[in-house]
Amino acid sequence: MGKRGKKKMAAAVKFPGIDNELQKILDANMDDVSARRRARDAFKDVQLNIDHILFKTPSDGLKIKEWYEVNSRGLEIFTKSWLPGTSSPRAVVCFCHGYGDCCTFFFEGIARKLASSGYAVIAMDYPGFGVSEGLHCYIPSFDRLVDDVIENFSKVKEDPTFRNLPSFLFGQSMGGAVALKVHLKQPNAWNGAILDAPMCKIADDMVPPMILKQILIGVANFLPTSKLVPQKNLAEAAFRDLKYRKLTSYNVIAYKDKPRLKTALEMLRTTQEIEQRLGEVSLPLLILHGEADTVTDPSVSKALFEKACSSDKKLKLYEESYHSLLEGEPDEVIIQVFNDIISWLDEHTK
Repeated sequence: MGKRGKKKMAAAVKFPGIDNELQKILDANMDDVSARRRARDAFKDVQLNIDHILFKTPSDGLKIKEWYEVNSRGLEIFTKSWLPGTSSPRAVVCFCHGYGDCCTFFFEGIARKLASSGYAVIAMDYPGFGVSEGLHCYIPSFDRLVDDVIENFSKVKEDPTFRNLPSFLFGQSMGGAVALKVHLKQPNAWNGAILDAPMCKIADDMVPPMILKQILIGVANFLPTSKLVPQKNLAEAAFRDLKYRKLTSYNVIAYKDKPRLKTALEMLRTTQEIEQRLGEVSLPLLILHGEADTVTDPSVSKALFEKACSSDKKLKLYEESYHSLLEGEPDEVIIQVFNDIISWLDEHTK
């Protein structure tokens, strides 16, 4: 899981049955958004046909829409919505994705499942992530990223379709930290939050040793975008099911290099801040965490459950489960987690 694992994550992946032209698009440097958009457009049909339980939910009849919109900072942001086809949605669920990830690929299957259960789902790619504008996976300021998320979702919630509906945040991993920061900035704006393996603390095993951390902080002042932070193989750490672990390479616009210096430090700073502010969390909560997660620390999810001042909170721990509860576990666990999420939403939208 050392050097060899890291190298494998960053290396170009060869897919069977892919012609040279498409392989060239996939091998391009994804730092620039135009390369990521070309890769996503060229590969999305292949992605939707992979053998994963998430893609077994039929999308027939769902209203699915995607669009780009320039935000107040002049950045073109990608947003996507999934709505029930025939009935009015019971609530709107706004999704915050994880580190290096995007709001399509695996989340496409999650969103379809939620929309098929009667919920409107809205998701965006943060600046620099997925197919939104910006240097790939670069977070110069976590607070600014959270402000971008608030701006986008506030606009969505003003839409007449959603204006009078209950609204929920759904954050996965780093997206859990984003969702909590959104709530702390807007304490009364949301009816609840679903936090899936939230990044309230990065597992100690994932954080560089103190002396190296001090060196990286110094270097970050001069080389903030440099890809220098050592990291273990995230697919190995996050996906328990080996068959599904192999499918992570199909997420062609995911960030696969070493973390950028400023990004890593902003994530670390944010988790330290959230850990200090757990007692300020006041909205209804569903917290889900795998007990064998070595990416984000399940003990801090337990602390969040205990310290949050919410009167309505629920913690679900899954024995032996890794980090990616909805993507990387055996099918029976994925089904269980979905059932837990949908039954909680149903209870909170009666």
